[in-house]
Amino acid sequence: MPDDIPMPAAVAARPRDARGYPVPAITPWEDGQPQFARTGVARTFLCAAERRCSICATEMAPGPVWRVVGGEEVDAIEAALRDGRPYRNRAPTAEAPGHRACMLYAAIVCPWLGRPNARRGQAAVVPGLAVDRGDARGASGAVVGFEAYEFEYSELVLFRFAGLMEFRRYETGVDQLPELAAAIADETAMPPATPDYLGRDEAAAQRAFEAYVERLLGPQLQ
Repeated sequence: MPDDIPMPAAVAARPRDARGYPVPAITPWEDGQPQFARTGVARTFLCAAERRCSICATEMAPGPVWRVVGGEEVDAIEAALRDGRPYRNRAPTAEAPGHRACMLYAAIVCPWLGRPNARRGQAAVVPGLAVDRGDARGASGAVVGFEAYEFEYSELVLFRFAGLMEFRRYETGVDQLPELAAAIADETAMPPATPDYLGRDEAAAQRAFEAYVERLLGPQLQ
């Protein structure tokens, strides 16, 4: 059960599915059900533009952000650290950033991120992430902190990260359980409310996204 794993307060405040699992901010909803195998472009854009965590939807303070990586990227980061070289993901990735505690939680509870033998439920082919249905994560995962991120939007929302500042490699997500518990123990305030358009209402998310795009890019041809 989800409550068996300690949750950051902001994650615990998220809408839940029928099983009681919290639904990440970037997960789209359809017919009242979260679509865990998909990442919503509108929701990802809104989180990126408003500097919100892709897991809990609350704002991220200025400063570092975190993401979870797997497979070859884990080895590339570790090699850069070993050789004393700076690391930057030159190829953009579709994996959005979040709070440290939220990403530690995701590394534990997400089957594909948490276990090397777990299989991807749905194919994904975008720059920085090309996996087929049934692909495994790879031997290792890592929770990684970066000083900054930038993003671009062109049909998809893609990210680049710079300034590697933390690297927590793991074989299974539960390896991060003590660190997650410590991060939660350090929380000092109740999480702020999140906007309705990052809750259950997919139409609201789409409207907010379209308003942003029109404001930033001008009216788009249909």
